Amino acid sequence: MAEKNVTLVSEFLLIAFTDCPEWGLPLFLLFLSIYVISLLGNAGMVLLIRVDGRLHTPMYFLLGHLSFVDICYSSTIVPQMLAVLLQRGAALSYTCCAAQFFLFTFFGSIDCYLLALMAYDRYVAVCRPLLYVTIMTEKARWGFVAGAYGAGFFSAFVRTVTAFSLSFCGNKIDFIFCDLPPLLKLTCGDSYTQEVVIVVFAIFVIPACMVAILVSYLFIVVAIMRIPSAGGRAKTFSTCASHLMTVSLFFGTLIFMYLRDNSGHSSQEDRVVSVFYTTVIPMLNPLIYSMRNKEVKESLRKVLERAELY
Repeated sequence: MAEKNVTLVSEFLLIAFTDCPEWGLPLFLLFLSIYVISLLGNAGMVLLIRVDGRLHTPMYFLLGHLSFVDICYSSTIVPQMLAVLLQRGAALSYTCCAAQFFLFTFFGSIDCYLLALMAYDRYVAVCRPLLYVTIMTEKARWGFVAGAYGAGFFSAFVRTVTAFSLSFCGNKIDFIFCDLPPLLKLTCGDSYTQEVVIVVFAIFVIPACMVAILVSYLFIVVAIMRIPSAGGRAKTFSTCASHLMTVSLFFGTLIFMYLRDNSGHSSQEDRVVSVFYTTVIPMLNPLIYSMRNKEVKESLRKVLERAELY
């Protein structure tokens, strides 16, 4: 058997969107605008939750962390994507590519865990309202969030070490950042063991969080159906609507990207999906919660009124 030549890769070339140079500047301006709106929206949500005492509840405590993680999550990817568009390609050292992969996996995993915790919070609020205060204590909230950050770090660390122990036969990534699917396309040699480890640890993030969310909402739906009045059912469901919309958008794109057969899917299709979950969804989250939550709208109105007085 002829042995396959393995080139020692010292850097990776991101070449996404370089096949259509005329779209470089319009896409740069579009993604820059989305990124700025995302930063302002999520930072505003964090600030609003901190300054308004009425939002010092478990649900908004978790939402504040979700907004903070979304800022970090999109900031890991979007600046690099803007550089690719502006320079018609960009080179990343091996170390920088590994760091970007780790940070993206770290913050993305925390996003999944926080959304699962928010589903549990809604379950306790709807199904165990009398025990809500005793279950979702401040100590419990910080414990949940610390667990999400710890689990995210461990998963990201193992997946990063495993992914970058692979042998790469090329360095051109037709993608907007160093993500797992395009990296696996560059591998050569026997990578079965590493891929199994990556998949196993991925199961503890997306599928596990999805199961937790689905189980929580199954109990929530059963509890809502037991409410006698239609108005009561609608009011109770409205407390979950924003979270349910965020979950649908985020996990829907992740399932399409990571939990599917990659054969028969184009790089262009993958790029569009990746842009959606790295730039658009972090921008939409604060908009969804601010438009559908009366408490957030009321707090925002009062803050703006105070600003006008000064």
